[in-house]
Amino acid sequence: MSFEDMVRRHVRGWIVGDGPESDVVLGTRVRLARNVEGIPFPGVATPEQLREVATRCRQAILSLDRASGGPLTFSRMSEIAPLERELLVERHLISPMHTQDVREKALALRDDESVSLMINEEDHLRLQTLFAGFQLEQALDLADRIDDRLSETLEYAFSERVGYLTAWPTNVGTGLRASVMLHLPALALTGMLQQVLSAVARFGVAVRGLYGEGTESVGNIFQISNQVSLGRSEDEILKHLSNLAREVITQERAARQRLVADRAALEDRVWRSYGVLRYSRAITSQEAMQRLSDVRLGIDLGIIKGLDQRILKELLVLIRPAHLQSFMGRELAPAERDVHRAALIRERIRLQEAAQA
Repeated sequence: MSFEDMVRRHVRGWIVGDGPESDVVLGTRVRLARNVEGIPFPGVATPEQLREVATRCRQAILSLDRASGGPLTFSRMSEIAPLERELLVERHLISPMHTQDVREKALALRDDESVSLMINEEDHLRLQTLFAGFQLEQALDLADRIDDRLSETLEYAFSERVGYLTAWPTNVGTGLRASVMLHLPALALTGMLQQVLSAVARFGVAVRGLYGEGTESVGNIFQISNQVSLGRSEDEILKHLSNLAREVITQERAARQRLVADRAALEDRVWRSYGVLRYSRAITSQEAMQRLSDVRLGIDLGIIKGLDQRILKELLVLIRPAHLQSFMGRELAPAERDVHRAALIRERIRLQEAAQA
């Protein structure tokens, strides 16, 4: 498989798309948790009950027509090879939990990967929409349209007193979890990062790493999301999260301007990282993400010209272990992955330079 083939196969949707505030916001995700009335949550349901859920969800999903914005492919997780499941995790389309004990689990996925539905994960149904840039309202609008159509076929577990009933208490109510993925290199370099993130966390949002709950930040990428969905409307949750995200965006842009004041030091850092990515023969995922973060900052501030802004989003996915092993067509030891990761990054930069020549 050539690099171009790999990009065509794995890079689409929010990764290649553009959106508002994309100098800081890499992507926006909205997820709705739903359960089928009269059937226990997946953690305590019998295999027969989970099979019934999968059958009923499949019928509802295949009847969506144009509500999903495009055809959805329905697959049982047991029919998806283990490496392919890991690829889906690395592209943020399913959770790591959905790759485990897959017997009664399923996935519906739109071709451009903007819509995915996990069946029998923590809840019976988890509907996700994923957009490039800062597009909370658009992501929720699409999720609501799909949810409305599904509810014509599926009877959801719902309480007039508290709202949608979910397996995890913090999702009870609207069942909404909205997230904004932010690239915050300047706040990190100026030493302001923890102060800013701690401040927004005090207003009821969760701050997580690149792959959500329990993961650490890499490449100065963070996700902020609402923590509670009970007692608030979807609009209230989105407005609150949007206001906090905009405050972080403002702080990041101000920090970038402070960095520009010492342009020589900033240019040195950016070009050193570019040189490492351009010429290294082995590089860990952690170092690659930090160097890519520096280079992306250099692109956004006009220090590096002619290099596509999308390089960070593309490579944050393509240099992950499962994608590297898919690219090479075999399992790779960690040291081998470092070598092939460096080669893949060099090839990405070489193709960009060739296109500019």
